[in-house]
Amino acid sequence: MKIAIIEDELLAVNYLKNLLDQQSIVPVTETAILRSKKQAIDFFGKDSADLIFMDIHLGDGMSLEIFEHVELFTPVIFITAFDEYAIRVFRHFTIDYLLKPFEEEDLHKALQKFISIRNNFDPEPVLKSVSALQQNSSTEIMKRFMVREGNKLKSIDEHNTAYFFASGKYLFLTTVDHHTYIFDDTIKDIILKLNPEVFFKVNRKFIINKNAVTEIIKHSSQKVELKLAPQPEVDAEIFISKPQIAECLSWLNS
Repeated sequence: MKIAIIEDELLAVNYLKNLLDQQSIVPVTETAILRSKKQAIDFFGKDSADLIFMDIHLGDGMSLEIFEHVELFTPVIFITAFDEYAIRVFRHFTIDYLLKPFEEEDLHKALQKFISIRNNFDPEPVLKSVSALQQNSSTEIMKRFMVREGNKLKSIDEHNTAYFFASGKYLFLTTVDHHTYIFDDTIKDIILKLNPEVFFKVNRKFIINKNAVTEIIKHSSQKVELKLAPQPEVDAEIFISKPQIAECLSWLNS
C-alpha cells in the first residue's frame, strides 16, 4: 500500500513514519512525504495513494484547502493538535481524527478501522454510478459549440473538438487542427451536455474526445497517462484520475 503523509513538522513526520514502519496491520510499500499544501496539490494532480495522513495546519495554509484543488476519493486519517475541526473533516472520506500527541495504540485503532471499512466497502461501483449519472443526465446532447473568433462567432462540430481544458477561471476548447478558444461554460457543467460516447472527463482539468488519444501509458495500476493530439500547450502530462481509470480505459476500448 502507498501512504501519503501531509505534514510540515519534520519531527511529527518521523514519529508517524517510525510507527508505520513498526506496525503490521497495513503493509506499507511506499510513503510519500508532502511538507506543504502546494506539494500535496502538485502530487495528487498526477499521483495517488491508498491512505492519507493529513495534518490540518500547514506552513502555507490549511490542508482542507487541498480538496478545493484536486479530486480526492482517498481515505484520510487527520492528525492535528486542535479539536475544533472534527466536524469539518468528516465532510470528506475521513477514517479517523487523531489529536496530537497520539500514542501507538491510537494509530493502530485508526488503521484497524481503515482495514475494516476497506474490506466491507468498495467505493468504485458508487463512483462509476455517479460518473454515469453525470454523463447521461442531460436531456439534450450538444454536438456543436459556439465560440468567439475576434468579432465573429464560429460553430465547431464535436468531431472537430479534440478536448476541453480548464485553466484558472476559464474553460478552453481545442480543435483537432490546434486552434484554442475560450468557451463560455465550466468543466463541471459542460460534461453534462456532451455525448458520453465521444467525450470523457479524465480528471478535474480535461475532458477529451476519444479520437484525440494517441497513446496510453500505464505507469502502474493506479497511474495511467494519456498522450493527446494535438499536444496541449499546458499540462503536457495528462493522468486519468485514480477512481476513473477502469471506466476510462473501458470507454477508450469501446
